[in-house]
Amino acid sequence: MSKDPRSISNAVRQGGVGPGELHPAEPHKDPKPRIVVVTGMSGSGKSTATRALEDLGYFCIDNLPAVLLPKMTELAAAAGAEIHLLAIVIDARERRFLDRAPAFIEDARRTGNRVEVVFLDTSDEVLIRRFSETRRRHPLAPSGTVPEGIALERKRLADLRSMADQVVDTTTLNVHELKSLVQSRFATSAQGALSLSVLSFGYRYGIPAQADLVFDVRFLPNPFFVPDLKALTGRDPRVADFVLERPETVAFLDRLTDLTEFLMPHYQREGKSYLTIAIGCTGGRHRSVAVAHALADRMAKTHQVQVWDRDSEKE
Repeated sequence: MSKDPRSISNAVRQGGVGPGELHPAEPHKDPKPRIVVVTGMSGSGKSTATRALEDLGYFCIDNLPAVLLPKMTELAAAAGAEIHLLAIVIDARERRFLDRAPAFIEDARRTGNRVEVVFLDTSDEVLIRRFSETRRRHPLAPSGTVPEGIALERKRLADLRSMADQVVDTTTLNVHELKSLVQSRFATSAQGALSLSVLSFGYRYGIPAQADLVFDVRFLPNPFFVPDLKALTGRDPRVADFVLERPETVAFLDRLTDLTEFLMPHYQREGKSYLTIAIGCTGGRHRSVAVAHALADRMAKTHQVQVWDRDSEKE
């Protein structure tokens, strides 16, 4: 039997943090630091991603000249446990050495450093709107138009994008969703275990772009049509009982738990450090929330788990 499905997952509850948050990363035993290179388009959320990494315990350096990357990796390795997690922002502000950045990153990898490149991207339409809202000029087109700057930036960052380990599309993400995504993917445990994130969502608002696996629970009876439950969410015990006590829900959770347990070691063997499971219902308020928290509770017995309700507070 699983734990009480109405509670937040063990990994989130311990320490008093709330849903969608993680503990800062613990030191690992590998003498080489874990290095995350954050890059991407201006206005795509690099500052938010960097702050999220900082909250996880990463030592963050913004706008580092790429030519200094080898020296930084040496210094971080020499520092040992003092700097075991390092995040470096390299982007289009780096004018002189940007073209050589991919070579510097590959050199760092060849010397045994664990270097991951995450590229944040956003649609041109949304980037133009964001620059318009903030009334900022594009850094690559101070005397030109924002679309001109975006086009030039895409060209200059093409090589970094092509070598990225992860390309994160932030077009539809707000700052809280981006922070949660970054933390779920780059949180580190002392054992280096694969990090699991369980996400509830509403199909009405679109399938989450960051999901690795998506499951549809719209086959379950909908509490939305029960007057006493309509205004509540799946975190409320009354809604959770309505959804989770049904035989078909129990059977589904049993199968989903078995599938997740089967897949995680195989993903980890292939070098994946995170897994995001998205569970959706119509509005993302009742069924998906109850099921997501129940799955997180089950998996938290043996894994680091984050649970995140993307749409539960939307109308």
